[in-house]
Amino acid sequence: MAAISNAAATSPVMEQSGRVSRNSTLICVPTIAGSVDEMLVDMQKAKLSGADLVEIRLDCLKSFSPRQDLDSLIGGCPLPTLLTYRPKWEGGQYDGDETTRLETLRLAMDLGADYVDVELQVAHEFNNSIQGKKPDGFKLIVSSHNYQNTPSVEDLGNLVAQIQATGADIVKIATTAVDISDVARIFQITVHSQVPIIGLVMGERGLISRVLCPKFGGYLTFGTLEAGVVSAPGQPTIKDLLDLYNFRFIGPDTKVFGIIGKPVGHSKSPILYNGAFKSVGFNGVYVHLLVDDVPSFLQTYSSTDFAGFSVTIPHKEASVRCCDAVDPIAKEIGAVNCVIRNPSDGKIHGYNSDYVGAISSIENGLRGLVNFDNGADSPLANKLFVVIGAGGAGKALAYGAKAKGARIVIANRTYERAKEVADIVGGHAISLAELDNFCPENGMVLANTTSIGMQPKVDETPISKDVLGCYALVFDAVYTPKITRLLREAEEAGAKTVSGLEMFIGQAYEQYERFTGLPAPKELFRQILSKY
Repeated sequence: MAAISNAAATSPVMEQSGRVSRNSTLICVPTIAGSVDEMLVDMQKAKLSGADLVEIRLDCLKSFSPRQDLDSLIGGCPLPTLLTYRPKWEGGQYDGDETTRLETLRLAMDLGADYVDVELQVAHEFNNSIQGKKPDGFKLIVSSHNYQNTPSVEDLGNLVAQIQATGADIVKIATTAVDISDVARIFQITVHSQVPIIGLVMGERGLISRVLCPKFGGYLTFGTLEAGVVSAPGQPTIKDLLDLYNFRFIGPDTKVFGIIGKPVGHSKSPILYNGAFKSVGFNGVYVHLLVDDVPSFLQTYSSTDFAGFSVTIPHKEASVRCCDAVDPIAKEIGAVNCVIRNPSDGKIHGYNSDYVGAISSIENGLRGLVNFDNGADSPLANKLFVVIGAGGAGKALAYGAKAKGARIVIANRTYERAKEVADIVGGHAISLAELDNFCPENGMVLANTTSIGMQPKVDETPISKDVLGCYALVFDAVYTPKITRLLREAEEAGAKTVSGLEMFIGQAYEQYERFTGLPAPKELFRQILSKY
């Protein structure tokens, strides 16, 4: 990925007063309503949302009278217009006569559309029909859509040349991400393009192509008015582009951070870090990274501009093997939740801050209980500490509790895996099935480190409510929702509960400082998360 970095040697901290956009990439809101009146309403919403232009998807209209409706749509739009009439053979909804479709796009051009999108397959035909005569200021976008995969860099380069040869003013290529590493090829093509280019990768794995396109010089990106109401898979909302990702302030020298996981869309980390970056004027952006293969991801995005990552389920252990150096505590745990790329040599360093936030929040919870022995160094001393899950987070919490003097039990779906982790930390192992009948003593501590109960499967819980009365405190690493079924039932059973939000905030302090070199704005973190 180093080959596509175009970072300038400037300070990562910007002045807050009078900030102006750091890029010229446009945000286009697609209107895909079924009627002209609904489209006109959406255009006003697009303007209020901060869009630069509107894409009018004529193929979405249930009924359409070309001259009358184009007059209304183009004349009634408060922003520049991009007219698209996508046929079914290119992923759209139009299933009529090709001659009529191209005539409609020519009419849109003549009636004042600022841009018209024509598919590569018919671009020569369209250009021949207008005989090269275009109104002043009008731009012809020639597009190619691949709904299967993302071709090689060589094939993409040939495709760009093919589109340019049609007389396009702007090249548009939309591909599909089979893996997040596919997006790097679009970045490479975009940053080296000699002509205005829109390079986007569809699907959740392609999200970074839509958010980071200003960094690599993309002409525009698409942002929807509503989540899920999209004209192509993976489009973010314009609100997220502007308010979550601070899109206007992403430039060639912006450092990229993110959360590596699978699933990852539920994570609140981008809200937290981007809010803090914006507040202090740090030139960075933090994104969701749906990663299937960690080694491939880190090898592909090897530029020092891809500066650091949080690591979540299921990649915490695999990430250890990808690091050039691992912090001693993380090495002992056998899992990392944070990787930092050294800006001078690009080497990757791994750390684990999972246990810090979780253990301190559990200790604080126990200190509030009447039966706490104030003479002990830690309220966890000699407590039976039951960990559900034998992954990276489970190992981290077991390690942290053991260091505080707790006795450890690991419960996991597969007993063999539980035994493996228990042997490492010096504890006992049981299967998850045994947990519903496990109550050797009262006043135990339970910590769920699996994703059981996480959105959208909020009705799930790892343990029967009947046995929760054996526990003095129950902790759940899941924080979406904040109150899981496990925590709700634990409270009903009389246990003290601690939300995963505390673990999330605690580990975020350390990661933020590693990412930025700045002290963590702890009060700001809590303010940001209180809104969600």
